[in-house]
Amino acid sequence: MHSSDPNQSLPARRKVLSGMVSAAALLGLNAATAAASPSSSANPSALEAPEAFPEELIAQARLRNYKSRRSSSWDRTGANADAVPVEPGATATLLDVSGAGVITHVWFTISSDDPHHLKNLVLRAWWDGESTPSVEVPIGDFYGMGLGEYFTYQSALLAVAPIKALNAYFQMPFEKSARITLTNEGPIRTDSLYFAVDYVTLPSLPSGIARFHAQYRQAAPNKGWTDNWKSNGDDLVNNKENLDGKDNYVFFEATGQGHFVGVTHAIEQNQDNWFGEGDDMIFIDGDTLPTINGTGTEDYYNGAWDFGGQPFAYMHNGAPVISDPHERIGGRYCLYRWHIESPITFEKSIKVTIEHGHANHRSDNFYSVAYWYQTEPHALFPPLPPAPERIPKLFAVGGPSPAKP
Repeated sequence: MHSSDPNQSLPARRKVLSGMVSAAALLGLNAATAAASPSSSANPSALEAPEAFPEELIAQARLRNYKSRRSSSWDRTGANADAVPVEPGATATLLDVSGAGVITHVWFTISSDDPHHLKNLVLRAWWDGESTPSVEVPIGDFYGMGLGEYFTYQSALLAVAPIKALNAYFQMPFEKSARITLTNEGPIRTDSLYFAVDYVTLPSLPSGIARFHAQYRQAAPNKGWTDNWKSNGDDLVNNKENLDGKDNYVFFEATGQGHFVGVTHAIEQNQDNWFGEGDDMIFIDGDTLPTINGTGTEDYYNGAWDFGGQPFAYMHNGAPVISDPHERIGGRYCLYRWHIESPITFEKSIKVTIEHGHANHRSDNFYSVAYWYQTEPHALFPPLPPAPERIPKLFAVGGPSPAKP
């Protein structure tokens, strides 16, 4: 409809403006600026093209209403001994604070004569006075080094910088209190534990804030359903059905409401050939068949064709360790996948799994950490395997070129 009177079109224009303001809010723009352009009252035509001020242009300059804090291993005497020792069986407290806040960064570097200290030092965290930890993970595994060896890489949530500098950027909120510890479950003293936990304090948390969780699991070895096969392409293997995830490797299970944000996954091959024919299967809110079903291990980690034997480390996904591109016994892999572009939500429960070989025919060693947010209380974690059992080693499991213990 056309009209020579601009006032007749104002209601329609107001409708358009209202829709644009709502869209600006959803996009993180400054809706208030969009709704009140300085010239809008004097010039009605300005309503047709309001200037929405992009939030990204001022986000870094916007004033914050929190207080920045850090708990670290600095020398309380003022000298330069900025580390603490951790004797066998001892526990170092890294953070113990009351009130509301959010941990934003956790950094470590460690000097130890224990060759297995990445597996023997266990990181634990409790939120709001809970009786069981929401984080219970060997420190190396927490930072994606699930085979107990250092390497450098960068991702959106974890990074290992030169040399042996461990960085985690998960947001870990708490309302009443936060406590983080590191326990030496190995036989050798950790001479120097350097740490820094950066956090902010707040008057209170807003509603609808879940708590951070990280859980370690392993299968060393996985229990393949057959040891009488020569290659992954055998009909015996390829024709095996697995629709319900029976005997899959389980990254974690949880009850409550929350969202899954990612996993780190280490593999040591006990058999020849490509280990990654297994599909990821995720069961949500009691579904007996997978709610989400994948097409192969490398596909879940957002690679393809067994990664071509090429290590890589990107912001959302990576395989920073591929020790044997020929896929032979003793081959080692470290993988990760972050779902931060769209965390996988659950309202009642979730079970995140992956096959070990097609329909679980392989018997390689898996070590993993799952990371998620959920309402409390959380379900009890499985018992942490004893420290000696967490150290990778090969197992004789049959199949092609089986390992010798």
